[in-house]
Amino acid sequence: MWLSKADYVYSVLLEEIRTARIPGGTALRAAAVAERLGVSVTPVREALRRLEKDRLISYEPHHGATVVDLGPEALEEFYGVRAVVEGLGARLAASRITAPQLESLRALHASMAADLAGGALEGLGDKSRDFHLAIADIGGPAFLGQHARAVRNSFPVPASASLWLDPEQARRQLDAHERILAALQAGDGAEAEQVMIAHVRQAGLARG
Repeated sequence: MWLSKADYVYSVLLEEIRTARIPGGTALRAAAVAERLGVSVTPVREALRRLEKDRLISYEPHHGATVVDLGPEALEEFYGVRAVVEGLGARLAASRITAPQLESLRALHASMAADLAGGALEGLGDKSRDFHLAIADIGGPAFLGQHARAVRNSFPVPASASLWLDPEQARRQLDAHERILAALQAGDGAEAEQVMIAHVRQAGLARG
C-alpha cells in the first residue's frame, strides 16, 4: 500500500506515541522529526495537525507541539469507552461472523496459547489487539472497527506495561478470549457482549 510522506510520518509518530516510545510531555519539533524520518518539514506539520485532531498532541504558545500526558482519570475513561465499543462489536459479530472468520480467530487464539505455554510473552499484546480489532471489524465493518482503533490509539501504553507480560494475567485474558469465541460460535450476542465488557473492564482494573 502506497503512503504519502504525510501518511508515513503520521503512521510512525502514531505508533511511537501509542506505544509510549515517545512519552507524554515530550516536545515534538517539526524540524527534528523531519530530519529523523528523512522528509521535509511540510509533511511533518501535516502529520502533527492530524495528531492534534486525534488529541494525541497539543499546541501551546512558545512550546509548540507536545505529546499529551494523560492521567488516571483518562485511563478509567479509556477502558470504559473500550468496553462499550468492543462489547457492541462482539454482540454484532455474533450474528455476522462466518465460518472462515471464526476459524481465523481460533487460529490466532491458538497461537497465543502456544506462545504463553512457551513463555513467549512479548508479542501477546499485539496479538490480543489483533484479536479484539478483528471482532470489531466483523461486527461493525462500516465504521465500528475504525472507531475501536481510534479509541485504542488514543491512550499510549508502553510495551513494558502490557498485562500480557504477567503469565497469570495472560492466562486470565486467554480464558476470556475462549469464552468470547464460544459465544460467537453459538451466535449468542448478549453473552459475547457481556464477556467482552467484563474482560476489558478487568484489564482496566489491573492497570489502574
